[in-house]
Amino acid sequence: MDIADIATREFVEVDGQKRLSKVRSIFEHENPKGVIVTDDGDYQGVITQQQLLQSHIEDDMKAAAMVKSAPKIERTADLRNVARMLIEGDTKVAPVFEGDDLWGIITADAILDAVLENLDVLTVDQIFTEDLVTVTEDTHIGRAINLLRENGVSRLPVVNENGRLTGMLTTHDIVDVVVRNMDKPTQGDRAGDIERVLDLPVYDVMANPVTTVDLDDTVREAVELMFEMDYSGLVVTPEYDDSLPAGILTKTDVLRALTYTEEEHMDVQITNIDLLDTITRDEIRRSIEAVVEKYQRMSVQHAHVRFHKHKEKLRGTPLIQCQIRLRTTHGQVAGSGEGYGAESAFRVALDRLERNVIEMKGMESDEQYRGQLLRKLNEL
Repeated sequence: MDIADIATREFVEVDGQKRLSKVRSIFEHENPKGVIVTDDGDYQGVITQQQLLQSHIEDDMKAAAMVKSAPKIERTADLRNVARMLIEGDTKVAPVFEGDDLWGIITADAILDAVLENLDVLTVDQIFTEDLVTVTEDTHIGRAINLLRENGVSRLPVVNENGRLTGMLTTHDIVDVVVRNMDKPTQGDRAGDIERVLDLPVYDVMANPVTTVDLDDTVREAVELMFEMDYSGLVVTPEYDDSLPAGILTKTDVLRALTYTEEEHMDVQITNIDLLDTITRDEIRRSIEAVVEKYQRMSVQHAHVRFHKHKEKLRGTPLIQCQIRLRTTHGQVAGSGEGYGAESAFRVALDRLERNVIEMKGMESDEQYRGQLLRKLNEL
């Protein structure tokens, strides 16, 4: 399936010098799938409605201040390659070009909707993310923000002292309460208002009840539920207890499954690949393979490496966070770390990954990867 079959022309092009108030007005009155930002006609990036909702940048700032980099997609590109490009670009929207001309945009939702009928061959337990980051009801918002940042996630399940699911906290929830508090008439200064919000317990902000999906549900059922509820992710629970969180399933997890290949060497997917400096994709793959080969009983089905840049720098080199996640015949295993530059961060994360691999050595997997999704999607 070519991307031209599902790409849309429902977008608006704006110059980077336009005020954000103009962009907000566009989303409110024209309801486009995305806004493409240009500079004197040259493509610069995208702005999504979610970005605006989750941002507190003043309306008098220019659109260029919020622009997000997104890969340029050829109109005849293959669906699986486009899914990979969206993941590696860490974006849900990208421009579609026909030659040098901007033709339209493609969204993650459009891709998932196009393959929805084929997703019933895969179950949630085959692709969900197990390494769950949670908070308790009395965790302060400030601490929750740090956890979101440190782990590169946009949602945190809230649990009680028994580990039972009681709510969900998302970046949107936090931004919403910050904006509401900042808009209130107050005698205090803005810094004081922010500190009061950061000291709020998660309980005051979290959403409840929580929509969940079972491990045994099909991925099609999960995606349909995400579309229905307008969610980007769902808490995964075992069938016998919907208050016991086992992990998270996001639209990105599903997109990632669409890119699985049956190549001779390990398939490594990299998010924010543009942050690679002194290390290449091939070096990353070989390094992970070297760790895996030490433990022959473990077969890796898929590897995902995510880089995230922080504002902090050392002699011009940015602080990078790296997360490595492997899906193996022994379950999921991950490692993360920070360093100045992508290579430094990757080495720290790789060391942590190897320690975690050692800990799970000897464990037998109850489920084997069946490859049903690949066979079905190859028919598209």
